[in-house]
Amino acid sequence: MKAVRVRRETRRLHHWPEIQLNIWLIVVLSASATCLGIFSWFMIVQSQMDLGTPWLFPFMVVVSAIGVTFFFLIQVLIAQGKLLPGILIVGSFILFVLWLTGLIETALQLYGVSGNVNDNCQIWVVENESRGNSINTLAWLTQSTICNCWKTAFAFELVNTIFYLWMMIMSWQVHRDFYH
Repeated sequence: MKAVRVRRETRRLHHWPEIQLNIWLIVVLSASATCLGIFSWFMIVQSQMDLGTPWLFPFMVVVSAIGVTFFFLIQVLIAQGKLLPGILIVGSFILFVLWLTGLIETALQLYGVSGNVNDNCQIWVVENESRGNSINTLAWLTQSTICNCWKTAFAFELVNTIFYLWMMIMSWQVHRDFYH
């Protein structure tokens, strides 16, 4: 009997630009986790104050959770060597639309018509600073934190929206390079 040697070649199907992919992954995870925390806390504040919860808060909690889940799915696919451009194109498009929706609504709430969050923060927080060891200072610090969280959430929503657009373009380039 003659021994037969089987040679298995591990071929990488798609060449992903590793540095760009890793930067994208870190930024998307950071932005998604930050927005998940901010909007979850906003929901807790609304509940504690016996106020209704605007649709934006649970929407962004869900979108952020989907973003974090998508990150881990990509990690699993990378580890298995099965990260396909089509998966990232479709997933990034869906998340791009969801993040853009949240970004638009956050922008309307933050900078929209009179009585918006930014104007209220200017009037009641920035121009009304409180100092000293009192309940008023503690209330002012909480209000200041809420104002800063709105601005932070808006910034991270903008970053994530742009990064999902970037990933669609990068995935299309990887797909195109595979067939050329």
